[in-house]
Amino acid sequence: MTSKTLRIVHLVRSPVGGIFRHIADLAEAQADTGHEVGFVCDSLTIGPFEDAKIAALAPRLSLGAHRIPIARHVAPSDITALSRVHGLLSPLAPDVVHAHGAKGGVFGRLVGAWLGRARPVARIYAPHGGSLHYDAGSLEGRIYFRVERALERLTDAMIHVSAYEANAYVEKVGAPRCRTAVVRNGLAPDEFDPVAPDADATDFLYLGMLRDLKGVDVFIEALARLKAEGRAASATIVGDGPDEARYRATVAERGLSELVRFAPSTPARRAFAMGRAIVVPSRAESMPYVVLESIAAGLPIVSTAAGGIPEIFGPYADALVTPGDSAALGDAMAEGLRDPAAAKTQARLLRDHIGDEFSRAGMAARVETVYRDALRAKSV
Repeated sequence: MTSKTLRIVHLVRSPVGGIFRHIADLAEAQADTGHEVGFVCDSLTIGPFEDAKIAALAPRLSLGAHRIPIARHVAPSDITALSRVHGLLSPLAPDVVHAHGAKGGVFGRLVGAWLGRARPVARIYAPHGGSLHYDAGSLEGRIYFRVERALERLTDAMIHVSAYEANAYVEKVGAPRCRTAVVRNGLAPDEFDPVAPDADATDFLYLGMLRDLKGVDVFIEALARLKAEGRAASATIVGDGPDEARYRATVAERGLSELVRFAPSTPARRAFAMGRAIVVPSRAESMPYVVLESIAAGLPIVSTAAGGIPEIFGPYADALVTPGDSAALGDAMAEGLRDPAAAKTQARLLRDHIGDEFSRAGMAARVETVYRDALRAKSV
């Protein structure tokens, strides 16, 4: 089993942000190792930026890149979508169905279980936050967590991208009744090349989805506080999302239009040149790539202590601020403006810290071990 080439299919509903970056990195590394890899995702919720990313990945996928309509929420169309996923995966004859995210996790494990009736198929699930972002006391949360619990019976192994996520699962769903592993995200060697700021770079950069979960509203409030205190700072907000119009309106209402510019989704290393420091104001995260990527690129960083971010910062986690606290975020940003030399020194220390632990090759090797252990258990 240890030398057998594997046929691996990654399944996710919405291929955006860090979750797609994680899948693309895994798929490329797995293809480099000689495995046959495929990808299935939703066709409804992606735009030109995601189209280009999938097109760039597709030539590496010997099992193809497939896109079908999959609704975000539970809907009657799920029956048709589930049938189409089964129709796609059946002729591919995967050894591993690696399902990512809440809905991808449902589809992948159900279809994997059906395919497994004829031959061994490892059903691997990676939550990537997903349903774990819901509050345990909410009605939606209780429903999602019960579904998660039921689907454990169809799960051969669960992979968490951070210890934080693994602990959140235990707290909200319960101790898993399947194998689990924590495999943190990793970077390629060339991502540790430094990025120099553009001549027109702003003081700060936000890069990510434009939604309140990512704390963009907190970032804008922190900028407004700095201006009110006589320490006006410029900023670039890069990304797309459901709350973009509201954020643009807030920027105008707070008198920040001359200080804040917006840009559409842009490849990370190109976006990094748009700011002299990056701000990650998230309320919730698992193991965000943007934090790893920006540190590797040498950017000074101001971040909240959301989710698995303290696991990235390690001994430097004391520098993180409380999620949702615009005053604390603004103070940390002001400190970076006051002493840019200290901010750059901190950036170098963080870059050295993550250099060994967060590699793409190591991530892929650990994930492959999970696959093979799951398949081995089925052959006993």
